[in-house]
Amino acid sequence: MNAIVALCHFCELHGPRTLFCTEVLHAPLPQGAGNGDSPGQGEQAEEEEGGIQMSSRIRAHSPAEGASAESSSPGPKKSDMCEASGCRSLAAGHPGYISHDKETSIKYVSHQHPNHPQLFSIVRQACVRSLSCEVCPGREGPIFFGDEQHGFVFSHTFFIKDSLARGFQRWYSIIAIMMDRIYLINSWPFLLGKIRGIIDELQGKALKVFEAEQFGCPQRAQRMNTAFTPFLHQRNGNAARSLTSLTSDDNLWACLHTSFAWLLKACGSRLTEKLLEGAPTEDTLVQMEKLADLEEESESWENSEAEDEEKASVVPDGAEGRELTKCPADSSLLSDCGNWQPRKASVFKSLRHMRQVLGAPSFRMLAWHVLMGNQVIWKSRDADLVQSAFEVLRTMLPVGCVRIIPYSNQYEEAYRCNFLGLSPHVQIPSHVLSSEFAVVVEAHTAPRSSLHPIGSEDDQSLSKYEFVVTSGSPVAADRVGPTILNKMEAALTNQNLSVGVVDQCLVCLKEEWMNKVKVLFKFTKVDSRPKEDTQKLLSILGASEEDNVKLLKFWMTGLSKTYKSHLMSTVRSPTASEPRN
Repeated sequence: MNAIVALCHFCELHGPRTLFCTEVLHAPLPQGAGNGDSPGQGEQAEEEEGGIQMSSRIRAHSPAEGASAESSSPGPKKSDMCEASGCRSLAAGHPGYISHDKETSIKYVSHQHPNHPQLFSIVRQACVRSLSCEVCPGREGPIFFGDEQHGFVFSHTFFIKDSLARGFQRWYSIIAIMMDRIYLINSWPFLLGKIRGIIDELQGKALKVFEAEQFGCPQRAQRMNTAFTPFLHQRNGNAARSLTSLTSDDNLWACLHTSFAWLLKACGSRLTEKLLEGAPTEDTLVQMEKLADLEEESESWENSEAEDEEKASVVPDGAEGRELTKCPADSSLLSDCGNWQPRKASVFKSLRHMRQVLGAPSFRMLAWHVLMGNQVIWKSRDADLVQSAFEVLRTMLPVGCVRIIPYSNQYEEAYRCNFLGLSPHVQIPSHVLSSEFAVVVEAHTAPRSSLHPIGSEDDQSLSKYEFVVTSGSPVAADRVGPTILNKMEAALTNQNLSVGVVDQCLVCLKEEWMNKVKVLFKFTKVDSRPKEDTQKLLSILGASEEDNVKLLKFWMTGLSKTYKSHLMSTVRSPTASEPRN
């Protein structure tokens, strides 16, 4: 997390002061910053904490980095420091602390003040505000403040017991500063809990020291027996003690560095950015609804099976060796049922592949019937071929408009399916063959004399078939057709576009026309507008042609139940509550 965590203190001599801060370094340390790793820089204390390697005294302390540097340093001058280290965390010459995150190659550096002048100014301003004007009622608790220029701050103020301080307590705060307001607000519960834990530990240690000092030498009675002295004189003679003295913990700053470094790492890991693609598409909603229906059916089926098992306690004679099957009793049809066994077969790979195999005119006729919602009947002995063809053709339609019976031994009516696979022997009713609302594709075995390679290896595997596309209403070559069909063919014929790019083009085209379907549905079904207004709307949508209107009406059946019910409820509820004139 790109943030700075700091511990601040309100000094009675100098006001708000930054005691200790931990920042994140993504870039390598400046030249000479790692000189402390070499021998001669002092002992190093290292430990492993959640994948972070903790090291102390490993940074060379250059004059520009010292907490008590000259005027070129962003830190406060030496004359502003408390003599008893009340405003100081690390001793003069202390190199600070650094942690190496092996997983991300990020370094967490702790010292009294940030080295960068701009960061020092931001931390300094946040420190002053957290211990002066931006405080909670009671002066102890969390608060949020900040702006775009100086960053946003999570601040938690608290008191530490001190037997020598005025009121027997001193005022501190822990602040977290970052430029991302939303991220910081979303991290509020996490930061509050973890920082509260650090504060409780500090207050617990200080309370033990306070109680021990009060037991040995009660300050309240001593002050009451002492002659009155002006507060300013007493304050100058009783400078603030350091936090290590108040808690009696010599390793306090190393522990705080460990806690602050872990806090920055954990807070940055718990929230991740995700790409939001907006509201779910109609295909997604329909798939979710179908999945829910399947789950309900499976539950009811399991319940019915359990009941049947309880009832079927007696098995009829001769039934032990029988096997239930959905295949018809006719022995001539048993071979067709066997086609469902998985095997390698000639299949269609994509719409472009199908167009190349069928030919441009036959493919256009087939695609036109698919988009219009007419029944597509595919007759072949190869069930895998039929199934692959339907898997390719269904990509042209919204999910809600697809109703498939992949392979059947009898004809099924159009209201049950718009994609129907049949065995070669199945007779199709004559009224269907002559109907303008159906198209039949027959896959015959090609004569050996006509076998020839078509193109790629996939095409050659299909060269053993001859495909005949017939319909009672063939699409004329000069017919304009629906707009989406023309755009699809333009994408399929563009050889510069890969199959993956063509698939994305189809997705975009379907979304574009589904949006038009939604507008038309609301306009006609919800608002019940007259035909004249509907014609004007179709002209605005660029879908006033006959084929486009038929396509929109068919695709309207593919809208999800969720969208329809939501639209009806949101549109009708305000009108019901309108007052009458």
